[in-house]
Amino acid sequence: MKAAVVPTLGAPLEIRDVPVPAPGPGQVLVRIETCGLCHTDIHAARGEWPVKPKDQLVPGHEGVGIVESVGEGDLPVAVGQRVALPWLGQACGHCRYCVDGWETYCTSPSYMGYTMDGSYAEYAVAWASHVVPVPDGVDPMDASPLTCAGVTTYKALKVADPKPDETCMVVGIGGLGHLGLQYARIFGTRTVAVDVHDDKLQLAKDLGADHVIDARGDQAAQLAEIGGVDIALVTVPSPAAMRAAHAALNPNGRLVLVGLPADNRLELPVFETVLKGISIIGSLVGTRNDLATCFDLHARGLTRVVTASRKLDDVNACFEEVLAGEVPARLVFDMR
Repeated sequence: MKAAVVPTLGAPLEIRDVPVPAPGPGQVLVRIETCGLCHTDIHAARGEWPVKPKDQLVPGHEGVGIVESVGEGDLPVAVGQRVALPWLGQACGHCRYCVDGWETYCTSPSYMGYTMDGSYAEYAVAWASHVVPVPDGVDPMDASPLTCAGVTTYKALKVADPKPDETCMVVGIGGLGHLGLQYARIFGTRTVAVDVHDDKLQLAKDLGADHVIDARGDQAAQLAEIGGVDIALVTVPSPAAMRAAHAALNPNGRLVLVGLPADNRLELPVFETVLKGISIIGSLVGTRNDLATCFDLHARGLTRVVTASRKLDDVNACFEEVLAGEVPARLVFDMR
């Protein structure tokens, strides 16, 4: 089968012909139809995070495809079923976080496309317990971004506990942010979209944002004019954008961080944080149940996923395209 492999951290990916993996007990083999390109894949391939990925990594944690075969065991999915292979490849199911409904913070997890091979390939092996069925009528091109970008922003807003009388700002209307903006509307808040690219500002308008702010101008003045915001979801890995979002928060505001700066540092003012009662929340991806909710919302026509199709052979050029900020929303490798 064809797979995009990281030969060594920091090197360009190589398109290789590798054996089709076999599912072990409790696992399934999935014929991949589509896989989105997440910025995390670039971090993984370049070894930019403190915890390094596996050797000879096949990235990809937005895989969607058809179950081709199953390993031993009483499994919750069957051959022929379309499933998604999300970031959380497997959680232990018995640590305090799994038991309490926070499986994404499991103490002994496996991560798809990081600690185990992912979906930049024609076939991938996944744990049957943690793949998520994709409803009929949800196209794989849409399902792939929902598998990470969607569930990540949905969960980030969910933990911020938005109220219908509040205003939510989404910083960065890209692969994550264009979905986060829609979830903010679904939660019933007034919405503010912030970006620096004309096409993404226009996308925010098309998606129904109540206010659209060009951060190349006087962002602080524009936000003050609308009365500030109660929730700020920052999807970009920019400390400057995070500080600007913090400054715009009203009392009892919530700064929700999703983007990960390359240098792993963010400096914020303590005085204003304390006096205004601001909460700073880090949010990883959502659970299997959160992803099922995202699929359901999409199946009901409540979200729109903006994608651009690419071929796996062009993976390195696609990485550069993402890094240059030239992507309309989410690149998706179509392997059908």
